[in-house]
Amino acid sequence: MNVYEKIGLQRVINCSGRMTYLGVSTFSDEVAKAAVEGGQSYVVIADLLERAGQIIAGYTGGEDACPTSCASAAIALSVAGIITGGKKSLVERMPDSTGLKNEIIVQRGHVIEFGAPMKTVIRTGGGILKEVGNVNITLPEDIEEAIDENTAALFFCKSHHCVQEGIVPIETMAEIAHRHNLPLLVDAAAEEDFRKYLKKGADLVCYSGAKALEATTSGFVTGRKDLIAAVRKQYGGIGRCMKVGKEQIMGLLKALECYENKDMDAYVRNQKETNAYLIEELNKLPGLKAREVQDEAGRAIYRCVVEVDEKITGMKALDIDMALLEGNPSVRTRNEFLNATVLTFDPRPMVKGDKELIVEKIKTILQK
Repeated sequence: MNVYEKIGLQRVINCSGRMTYLGVSTFSDEVAKAAVEGGQSYVVIADLLERAGQIIAGYTGGEDACPTSCASAAIALSVAGIITGGKKSLVERMPDSTGLKNEIIVQRGHVIEFGAPMKTVIRTGGGILKEVGNVNITLPEDIEEAIDENTAALFFCKSHHCVQEGIVPIETMAEIAHRHNLPLLVDAAAEEDFRKYLKKGADLVCYSGAKALEATTSGFVTGRKDLIAAVRKQYGGIGRCMKVGKEQIMGLLKALECYENKDMDAYVRNQKETNAYLIEELNKLPGLKAREVQDEAGRAIYRCVVEVDEKITGMKALDIDMALLEGNPSVRTRNEFLNATVLTFDPRPMVKGDKELIVEKIKTILQK
């Protein structure tokens, strides 16, 4: 019985992924120890924010960095930092950016919902999203022609939620932004490479601490020193209601240290071994056809997708998914392709014994 079952909550088998609504990820004993030690001592938070930023930058190749409570907080604080430049009177006005350069240009295929609308997160920082292009195709001139005297920055969202084809790449976005003396802000919340997007020309890049890093609930933004300084100033404004704790920061720093030595071959191998078991067992069941696919955004993430033949099973993928949710444990799959009669299982969050329980539960559902 886990700690949540002890307080009367349902046990959850997470085969959905590093999802906020399921608690994102679990962290190691090393990270937990660092968080506990951080929580058991006092520190001047302003000094910790600055020193932690220097340490984080060592892992990202950025000039500086700033820890945050999560990736969406990093985005909001970055937008506010860009708009205000860190000027105290403007910091204290946010999110009211009336009369300031406050438009953030984004490709329409990147205006996503990830538990909250991207528009809301940008607006929290005082920004107004200016959508350009079409959902399925955006051209460089769409971005170029949208830039005017109200433009504060360009924004690129790197996510599996986004349209992956027909978009203007980060390198071109950076070239356009810098030619117009504008910063490029990148949301790379769930990405696994903490240097890649700065190398591609981004000025600020926002990451989650609790996704790929498997840190405490946290995030960070890294990039240009002047912009990071302005981001830190937001803790005297909108950042006060999204402040990051000392224990979160120390857990994040330990997770970065551990991640630097992560065995990526073993990481991929473990995913593939779990998928192989699911594929072999589920393909034995009438009406199911399982196979492995790589993540839509090209990350080193491999999932098991299962096509459901309703004529044979008598059930749609949605019906099976709803049945998996019921009972204890509750099995949570990825649900973006349910309407296409496909169940998707992400092996990364699974723990010992989960894959066997999933197979048995599906067998029971189909027998009923």
